[in-house]
Amino acid sequence: MTTTTQPAPLLPDQAATREAVRARYAEAALAVANAKTAEDAWESSKAAAANADCCGSDCCADASQATYGYELYRPGETEGLPEAAVLASLGCGNPIAVADLHEGETVLDLGSGGGIDVLLSAKRVGPTGRAIGVDMTDEMLELARRNAADAGATNVEFVKGTIEALPLSDASVDVVISNCVINLAVDKTAVFREIARVLRPGGRVGVSDVVADDLLTADQRAERGTYVGCIAGALSFREFRAGLAAAGLSEIDIRPTHAVAEGMHSAIIRATKPALA
Repeated sequence: MTTTTQPAPLLPDQAATREAVRARYAEAALAVANAKTAEDAWESSKAAAANADCCGSDCCADASQATYGYELYRPGETEGLPEAAVLASLGCGNPIAVADLHEGETVLDLGSGGGIDVLLSAKRVGPTGRAIGVDMTDEMLELARRNAADAGATNVEFVKGTIEALPLSDASVDVVISNCVINLAVDKTAVFREIARVLRPGGRVGVSDVVADDLLTADQRAERGTYVGCIAGALSFREFRAGLAAAGLSEIDIRPTHAVAEGMHSAIIRATKPALA
């Protein structure tokens, strides 16, 4: 695969934010990889998130309230996956449930983490399809590749990169998915532009993310949680819709599924890249 977009230089505060996000997820990956039991893995992952001040007192890795993590998947859906892939899930939804994947398609997961959604996608698209994960964190990539090997998945690939400058060619994927990652990006305009670029005409988007009520200001979002905790960097419903439309995507649909903080929601976001005439 070739990179056709050069990453834009980051401002100092953007670079600091990206490094905080990278460090938080690196710690979570190591917590899962080094745990001796499944219970230890989950507790260690929660502790790592708490140490990073994730969402203040309501840590994103605390799936006991079923707002984040593996409990948001359907019963039996993760059966057969390596435990480390399941326990490393810190997302806010289940993009596989909304992406409507088909045999033979190429799927791209933005911020693929431990690989749970890539592995689930690989099952859906079958041996003639392909599932690709992009992540900027070396520790998560190592964990994901190990999980793919343990699962015996041969139609998957994990590549290093940021979602603001995807290491994929133009019009190379059929579906873009993501699970609570776009809110972590420091340049969301670039993310939307990159999604549109790598999608084939007629391709579609099916992601889960945290979205704020339109009346909440950026300061009010920051009061509800940290950037690394998936809250402060969240777009509003109006901002998310406008960003997708400005990138040339259409048939945009954003539906909240459950609250993650006051005025903040996990939401399902769908969109389509118009087919060529």
